Amino acid sequence: MNLSPRASRVVVAGGAGFIGRALSAALLEAGYEVVLLSRKAGKTKSGPVKTETWDGVSSGSWQTVLDGTAAVVNLAGAYIAEGRWTPARKKIISDSRLFSTRALVAGLSCAGSHPAVFISASAVGYYGPGGNEALDENSPPGQDFLARLCADWEHEAQVAQALGMRTINLRIGVVLDKDGGALEKMLFPFKLGLGGPLGSGKQWMSWIAREDLAGLILHLIKSGVSGPVNAVAPEPVTNRDFSRALGRALKRPAFMPVPGFVLRLALGEMGGLLLSGQKVRPKRALESGYRFKFPDIDSALSAIFRP
Repeated sequence: MNLSPRASRVVVAGGAGFIGRALSAALLEAGYEVVLLSRKAGKTKSGPVKTETWDGVSSGSWQTVLDGTAAVVNLAGAYIAEGRWTPARKKIISDSRLFSTRALVAGLSCAGSHPAVFISASAVGYYGPGGNEALDENSPPGQDFLARLCADWEHEAQVAQALGMRTINLRIGVVLDKDGGALEKMLFPFKLGLGGPLGSGKQWMSWIAREDLAGLILHLIKSGVSGPVNAVAPEPVTNRDFSRALGRALKRPAFMPVPGFVLRLALGEMGGLLLSGQKVRPKRALESGYRFKFPDIDSALSAIFRP
């Protein structure tokens, strides 16, 4: 593999997915060389993006690309909204995050020259169901499955801090773009004119445009920030207001609510999560000087669905 000087390289674990594709494009535009660690690396046609095969668990030759890089970004983990959270599914969700982060940090510990910064994904699920309370990075963790998982996930990542690397736990909200993630799953009923809020629609939704998430990660690579950072837009919305905004962007009605009991029957514990929500603020991102391109839901959805 023909690599440029390592100080200009960013390694992205789990970078072939919905967030990783946008991040890779932003990094390339900013002049970085990008190396993906991916189970699908051998099949990925990513143009100027280089790939290294990694199973998410084992050590191997992929570790050599970590030495002296500008940053390592960890996005590895199984998709969380894939069916009911059965015990078997919970184990897949947990193991894919904890084991991959542990293996990545072990690889970092073996690097002759440690990367300057390690950014590891987490989620706003860290806070648990929040009701109407405004939450920031100083708020305590919740006690449900996702909150406990996020706390354990962040603990694994923070081992890198002891190795002398600036370490960031990126608590990501609902990431919006039309070609993947939660929004892609919502589009079908809305396009048929059958969209609407989930349950009462009063629950808060902390979201971020995918373009802003990539921009925030770029900003954090260059900043001096460490510790938890909420990756959410400055203006959370209720699920009802989000549904109305999506209807406006698609020029479709948005008045068909999905009853809460239907969600709970269909999705079990994850359905309860969709009905509770969180009102999370990006306090540290704003304090660090990041300026959101899409701070409000109408500007984000208008840009996403612009012809």
